[in-house]
This record gives sequence, C-alpha cells and structure tokens, in this order.
Amino acid sequence: MTSRLRDAFVADRPALVAYVMGGYPTRDGSLAALHALADAGADVIELGIPYSDPLADGPVIREAADEAREAAGGAFGLAETIDLAREFLAELGQSAPPVVLMGYLNPLMRMGLPKAASAMRDAGVSGVIVPDLPPDMARPWLAASAGIDTVFLAAPTSTPERLDKVGRMSGGFVYCVSTTGVTGERSELPPELAGLVARVKASTELPVAVGFGVSTPEQAGSVARHADGVVVGSAIVRRQRDPEALRGFVAELASAVHSSRQ
Repeated sequence: MTSRLRDAFVADRPALVAYVMGGYPTRDGSLAALHALADAGADVIELGIPYSDPLADGPVIREAADEAREAAGGAFGLAETIDLAREFLAELGQSAPPVVLMGYLNPLMRMGLPKAASAMRDAGVSGVIVPDLPPDMARPWLAASAGIDTVFLAAPTSTPERLDKVGRMSGGFVYCVSTTGVTGERSELPPELAGLVARVKASTELPVAVGFGVSTPEQAGSVARHADGVVVGSAIVRRQRDPEALRGFVAELASAVHSSRQ
C-alpha cells in the first residue's frame, strides 16, 4: 500500500515536519497557520489536537492547547481538529503536504477507535502520533485504522527490543525523540544525538525524523545531516498568531533542512 506520508521523505533531501496547534489562537487563525506552513515549504504538517492533559508537551504547546479550548468554549478537541484538517486539505487538494494528527489516547477512546479512524480517513489525514500509545497496546487501534500511518516514538531510553518493535510497527516514519522530558525549545541538543539516530535507523527501513528541542534553522540543519527529517514544534507555535512571521520562520527552517547535505 502506498503512503503519502512515507513518500514525503525523499532520498538525500531531509524533510521538514512542522507542528501547529489546532484551534490556536482561533480556528480561523489555525487554518491560516496551516496555509502558511504549506506556502513556506513544510514537507509534512503535524497538527496538534488540543487536550487538557498533554503529558508529552512543554509549556508553549500546553498553553496553546488551553487557549484553543477556551476560545471555543471548551469545545475544540479531536472532532474539531479532524474537521479543520478536512477543510485545509480540501482547499489545497493534491498540492497539500500530508497531515499527521498529534494527540492522546483518551480522546480516541472517547470517540471510539473505529469512528475516529473513519473520520480521519474521510478527512484525508495521512497519519497519527499518539505519545501515550505504546506499540504493545496499539493492536486495537491499528486494526481500526487501516490506511492511516501510525507513527511511534523512539526515545533515548528505548531498549534494542523496543526500537525493533517501534521500527516494525510504525507507518510513514519513526519519530526519534532527541532527549527525555517534554517538548520545548532548547539552546543545545544532546551531543549523543547522532548515535541515537543511527541506532533508530538500524532498527527500521522507514525514514527517521528527530523532534523535541529543535528551535532554530541552524539546529534544524545540523540535525538534518544525520536524520531523514526534522520536527519543529514549540518554536513554530510561538509564532502561530502571526501568519507572516510564521511563514518567514518556517521558510528559513525548510531552507536549512533541505540544503543540509549540499
């Protein structure tokens, strides 16, 4: 089966995976942000689902999720984020980058796994990242979500056995977490990151994208010399209120990532 998400990673040209929060600062504002990412050259868009207990997220993304929910009277969650993705993908058609939803297991369970998967397929969503869904517990979701790539996370603390399972069960790409802890901008990335990426790449035939802590074009370009893709989240969300500032920053990130091996 072909995968638009897998196909976004081209040999010898690392991909930029750009994260924005759905519904932040408003629904219309997040739709404008999605268009800004596409215009600026993001290869994959990771669209966050506002949630009240985002265990893997740092303060910037947590606060954006809270504001998105407050702006909608507490009613912006999984269904509304899927609808947002549907509108964006319909507007851009075949020129749209693949969209990956990033959220947590509880909203999927509340909606019902088959219903959630069906809604994502109907919207044109290419993949999903669920940080609190380990591969060992994922079979019910995987059975319901045919046609949607589920991206699992590989961490610095992952054992060789866990890396093998993540590599086998992931779809689209493998998300390599650069450091333990939560998402957020960091002034420096761990010196052992290249070794971690090499270990993850040895466990899978899929592309490997690195996220958590990548904050600047310089950092993104450095990471892209080792990885197949670079995920940038908090630094983008900080600019999400201003589509023009967002577009300029993401264009700088895309240029740094795409030219990193030239």
